[in-house]
Amino acid sequence: MTSEDRDLSIFLDEEQEGSRSSASPDDPPPGRSKQRRALPVWQESILLLVLAVVIALVIKSFFVQAFYIPSASMEPGLQGGPGTKTDDRVLVEKPSYWGSGSPQRGDIVVFADPGGWLDAEESAQPTNAVAKVLGKIGLFPSGGHLVKRVIGVAGDTVSVNDKGQITVNGHALDESSYAKPANHACGSNKPGTCYGPMPNVAHWKAGPIPAGYLFVMGDNRNDSADSSYHLCTKAETECSQKPWVPVDDVVGKVVSLVWPLSRATIVHRPADFEGLDRK
Repeated sequence: MTSEDRDLSIFLDEEQEGSRSSASPDDPPPGRSKQRRALPVWQESILLLVLAVVIALVIKSFFVQAFYIPSASMEPGLQGGPGTKTDDRVLVEKPSYWGSGSPQRGDIVVFADPGGWLDAEESAQPTNAVAKVLGKIGLFPSGGHLVKRVIGVAGDTVSVNDKGQITVNGHALDESSYAKPANHACGSNKPGTCYGPMPNVAHWKAGPIPAGYLFVMGDNRNDSADSSYHLCTKAETECSQKPWVPVDDVVGKVVSLVWPLSRATIVHRPADFEGLDRK
């Protein structure tokens, strides 16, 4: 090794030693990247809360929303209203009606008040600030909605036959699997043996149903202000109410009863609604 080589070696050793001495104790070892400092717990909590609210809003707006049953109109399957220990909670899914999808006969649907079907108390929204926020993300029940079963769709004709049975396009429905027996006579049938309409609108015919609309009824005809209730009869000389529910007002389809847990179940469309196309 020449004198120049020795001098260069000494210079390099001094430079490396100076670099090591100037390094910060907090610097990571060679070959390792410096880790980010973790957020304080309070900031992480706020971030997680905001993220949870955003996810809840997205789910409620596009996929699934919870509703409660406010009345006895859908008994015996769905229970609620005055006199009951608890209002049933149901899940309503929305993707089935995306795009070309639309409500089918037999579906139980939740829809906004088409106009004058609910009174002021039933239409009232939460007034408490916390309840309003929870209502926006679907964790608190809000007013202004109804739950009914779709009986007829666009083009259908719905009527009552001489036995008090609901007919769709001339087909009589066997509603024994989901409707509550009537407490009044339905045509030639005795009380408790039929599932017909309310007694004040015992004889009617509705349709053809206009495009973009539905004809809906509660499963408890004794206590359901539904399409048949709002139907203008021949005896009425002045009638402004309409029985149709706009498809655009439908929030979604009830797919499950989730509360109370003792009665939790999946909600299916009755097979009796198959094959009801116009004759």
